[in-house]
Amino acid sequence: MRIPSLGGVCSWLHDKIIDPFLLILRRGTEPKQLAFSAALGTTLGIFPIVGVTVFLCGLAIPILGSRCHPPTVLLLNFVVTPIELSLVVPFLRLGETICGSSHFSLTSDALKKVFTGQASTQVLLTILHAMLGWLFVAPFILPLLYLLLFPCFKVLVRRFKPKEAQLRSEA
Repeated sequence: MRIPSLGGVCSWLHDKIIDPFLLILRRGTEPKQLAFSAALGTTLGIFPIVGVTVFLCGLAIPILGSRCHPPTVLLLNFVVTPIELSLVVPFLRLGETICGSSHFSLTSDALKKVFTGQASTQVLLTILHAMLGWLFVAPFILPLLYLLLFPCFKVLVRRFKPKEAQLRSEA
């Protein structure tokens, strides 16, 4: 069932997120594996350095092998991109607090210094602080998301199980 189009946004949402998600559910993957993969994709997807998350997922998938579901990891990595962008500053501030550093000034003057190369050390330190903030919260996010998503995936997998698989399980 398609949602009426609002300037193509709903169509894009269906084609890029909802349809792939339904396809994943219909393939009969285990709820535990889906929940872990979704939690992993989300946790890696909010890594505070834009553009690095796909590489992190690309490293995690072969390392974890059959314990994760690659399409789910990558889909959630894609879905949480707006959240990733909104969490860069909180991760930065958390990392600065952990290190006891002064706050990096996020002003237009600071941006000008970055572009002219006058703040290269500060920028590197800022990136390290943001990564530290993420490293601090990631071990809490992954299991929490898993615990929240597992019951959801149990219901969704049962609901979207292919018809022939439902008939076999009832027999």
